[in-house]
Amino acid sequence: MPQVQVEFYGIPRARAGVAQAKATATTLGDLAVSLSQLFPGLGECCFDGPHFRPGYTANLSGDRFTTDPTTPISDGDTILILSLDAGG
Repeated sequence: MPQVQVEFYGIPRARAGVAQAKATATTLGDLAVSLSQLFPGLGECCFDGPHFRPGYTANLSGDRFTTDPTTPISDGDTILILSLDAGG
């Protein structure tokens, strides 16, 4: 199973209580579920099962933003989880 580096910005960082974490997942939805288990406060705020709640998104290795839970994740990817207001 791919291992990825996850970075949190804005509200997700406050809810996770950390700036970064490592996780394993094959899709973005699997990652959301895994992160919800690791960080329950993050899960309650940002995810609904494998889906991102409105106002939250992910950036995959600096290439694109998505909330599609079927998006595949590759080993070594960096996933940024952020609130849409994080850019200020």
